[in-house]
Amino acid sequence: MFLWFSAPLFTRRNTGTRWIPVGKHPLAWEQARVWRCLHEPAVSALRGQDAAATSKKRVSSASMEPFNVESLVRDELQRMEPYAPILPYEVLARQLGRDPSEIIKLDANENPYGVCPAVRNAVAAAPFPHIYPDPESRELREALAAFTGVPASRLLVGHGADELIDLIFRLVIRANHQDTVVNAPPTFGMYQFDADLNAAKVVSVWRKADDGFRFPTEQVEAYFAEIAAARERGVDQSYPRIVFVTCPNNPDGSRISDSDLRRLLRLPTLVVLDEAYIEFADSEEERYPDASGGSETRATVTEPPTRIRWVLEYQNLIVLRTFSKWAALAGLRVGYGAFPEALLPHLWKIKQPYNVNVAGQVAALEALCQRDLLFQQVSWMKAERQRLYQILQAPQFAWLHPYPSQSNFVLCRVRSDDALCNGSRRKVASARALRDFLRDRGILIRYYDSKGLTDCIRISMGTPAQMDRLYEVLEAYARVLGYGNER
Repeated sequence: MFLWFSAPLFTRRNTGTRWIPVGKHPLAWEQARVWRCLHEPAVSALRGQDAAATSKKRVSSASMEPFNVESLVRDELQRMEPYAPILPYEVLARQLGRDPSEIIKLDANENPYGVCPAVRNAVAAAPFPHIYPDPESRELREALAAFTGVPASRLLVGHGADELIDLIFRLVIRANHQDTVVNAPPTFGMYQFDADLNAAKVVSVWRKADDGFRFPTEQVEAYFAEIAAARERGVDQSYPRIVFVTCPNNPDGSRISDSDLRRLLRLPTLVVLDEAYIEFADSEEERYPDASGGSETRATVTEPPTRIRWVLEYQNLIVLRTFSKWAALAGLRVGYGAFPEALLPHLWKIKQPYNVNVAGQVAALEALCQRDLLFQQVSWMKAERQRLYQILQAPQFAWLHPYPSQSNFVLCRVRSDDALCNGSRRKVASARALRDFLRDRGILIRYYDSKGLTDCIRISMGTPAQMDRLYEVLEAYARVLGYGNER
């Protein structure tokens, strides 16, 4: 520390012996400047060493708890159940020890015909994949406006409809307000997933199998009426901020009627109508032929019975659609929605800037150009749906009950009741055993054993050849149970 005092504090004038302070000397300011340049870096270093040593002593003397990085995770997310996605071909092939070409994938409601050649070529020829995509998907929204009859200004494109569901939650669910949403399970699992993710409380109003999984409109109305009565008594209770309606519903394929939907729209809430599978629903003018090929003509694919234009009539309605199913673009993740005009400025603010990539926008645009071909594929899948119902009427499939569906899948309950086996040597069927039996032979279906779906399977519609193979294996399983070939 001697450097601090190494500059002279006093100096002597030439004309006498009297000492004066250095600040009064004519050269004082120049001497001080030179001294600071020479000595202050060293002084600062010493001071820094002293401060570090003091700080180290303080840290070592303090009792600090061990740090666990997981403690930073929000409490509700630590309790949250993960979503169980369907595995892709490559992973399944490794698990099953099979080549992907040997697997018949009927578990995720995908288009079995794959991406049409024109779409594949358009993606390959995309001129600017090295440039960020249009953040507003302008060209695609204009094409969707022509396709849906909804102005482009009311449409928003997302990285799959799943992103739009998440955006809706982010938009209307408030932190630390105990906001609620109404869900009608069994249904699409992403509503519960995003509710958990955004700390929303879910009010579940259950669909019933013996009622054809119909949307429980009366129960939802009753719940809102209870809240209204409580509010009149002065209770501080908010209405649910969102009611989710899937039409056709996943996993059963049921639809909500126009009258029931209008009843929901009269409630003080935001209604989100998810039409991911609407292209597979029958229009009123569609008819199926009878088994003998009678006078009725096979259904032609007309405009699907969508309610997307209802958003122009109702200010509390959102309608979501996707390219994943009918257009075979599940792997590229392109969805879109029609929204209330008042919500769109805020949705544009919170969405990711480049949420739909170049390949997705190009593929969706070309799919709209190729919709005649793609809707022809939709008609083939609907024909396979009808054929499945006809085949499962055979006596050897008495243990498998299919529910009515307006989608590209059919939900079936595996009947394990003893009445089917009374007075015979037949074994009791099991949904899990059936899933495993099919899986071992390279056929994948969706298995459920959750509330409302006990002993259920869901079969996505494949190509005619894939479905033929499915029926062969189902008959083999029927023989294992002890059923004959009474077809």
